[in-house]
Amino acid sequence: MSNPYEVLGIAPSASADDIQKAYRKLAKKLHPDLNPGDKSAEEKFKEVAGAYDLLSNPEKRKRYDAGEIDETGAERPQQQYYRDYAGSGFGRYSSDAGFADFAEGSDPFAELFRQSAQARANRRGQDLHYRLAVSFADAIVGGAQRVTLPTGGALDVTLPAGIIDGQTLRLKGKGAPGAGKGGAGDALIEIEVRPDPRFTREGDDITIEIPISLTEAVLGGKIRVPTPTGTVSMTVPAGSNSGSALRLKGMGAPRTGGGRGDQFVKLKITLAKGSDAELERFVSSWEAGKTFNPREASR
Repeated sequence: MSNPYEVLGIAPSASADDIQKAYRKLAKKLHPDLNPGDKSAEEKFKEVAGAYDLLSNPEKRKRYDAGEIDETGAERPQQQYYRDYAGSGFGRYSSDAGFADFAEGSDPFAELFRQSAQARANRRGQDLHYRLAVSFADAIVGGAQRVTLPTGGALDVTLPAGIIDGQTLRLKGKGAPGAGKGGAGDALIEIEVRPDPRFTREGDDITIEIPISLTEAVLGGKIRVPTPTGTVSMTVPAGSNSGSALRLKGMGAPRTGGGRGDQFVKLKITLAKGSDAELERFVSSWEAGKTFNPREASR
């Protein structure tokens, strides 16, 4: 992959908002569903998604800018780093068993030191914090994911269906090893849901805007609509207006107590590019169309 800043068309000083705006703009243009059969667009979309995954993660971006990792997120061969987050328990554990030396002798504090040393010698391992970026569809559907660790290892994670951005998953015993009889800490996986330019989510419901032709708006018809789990067919009623919202019941995100939200399909009437003499003649002679004022009707 090329320089991620160049891929997104932004400067190295770009803000988080600039990065997201650039990604949304390119993703909307290059998404495979909007360019069926276009392998070039598909490859460019993958490159854009990879660049966004790197730069939208503050820690990855910082390490990339410092030259610690390359544009794919892999450690550079000559610089193997293990992330050490001061005060947060990222990637470091320690043992202070050496305090046991102070437990001997007649010092009145010897027992206190002995107890402290014993506790430290059997301390629990620290929790390790990681971040996992997933697609919008994977967040809705759930399933198996893998977190690549700075050490080269990996953790397998099962995403609950309907997980939201910022939610943290706990993998018990997958953190730093403990000392002595102390158990290992936990791995805390913060989920980042990458935005999908086609969908917006509000609670358990999702919305997508679909363009329809004038003919479909007037006469109705069948159209194909993307959902997070695939494409489905739905009927556009005759006489549909731009802004009308149709509902795909149960096609939204899973609800906590069972069931699913809905997917709403917002229609947008789109005219064909270029002039159409026949359509212009019809509209010019359409008396009912001339007298109808949609702005008055909507009041």
